Amino acid sequence: MTPGNAFDDDEAQPKLFSALLTPHQSLNRTGFLVLMGFLSTVSFAAGLAFLLMGAWPVLGFFGLDILAIYWAFRVNFRRAKATEEITVTPSELRVRRVSHRGHVVEWVLNPLWVRLDQKTHAEFGIERLYLVSKGRRVSIGSFLGADEKASFAKALMAALQTAKRGITYNPVV
Repeated sequence: MTPGNAFDDDEAQPKLFSALLTPHQSLNRTGFLVLMGFLSTVSFAAGLAFLLMGAWPVLGFFGLDILAIYWAFRVNFRRAKATEEITVTPSELRVRRVSHRGHVVEWVLNPLWVRLDQKTHAEFGIERLYLVSKGRRVSIGSFLGADEKASFAKALMAALQTAKRGITYNPVV
């Protein structure tokens, strides 16, 4: 027996499922700079045209519009730093959520007692996914689309079924 905690065998536990979920971000930094450059150029040109017609306050409002768009994108980029990590081993299901501010919340559940609950809409598909165990309800995958939630739920259900069934070891491999 090696020194240390005899019950600390996390290294021996195979991962049945592991997923790192991040919000979808369709615009990268280069695209953001190109978009802001284009919008600034168009707004300045339109504002200059209004200035020459004598409507000088419109130029200021175009500037405020550009500032508002820039601020909205910055907030969006900051919020996109949030992550959600879900790991299933035979003895535990771990949900680790990191907010965009760096706050970490972690839930550890027993996969034998966890049930995956889905709230579906007839027209839009899966709207919410919940892990339910012992009266606790943990929302997962909130920033995934309906098709992504369906695929994720299918893979997570397979991992939970494997955990409930138990691992079968194949000595031939």
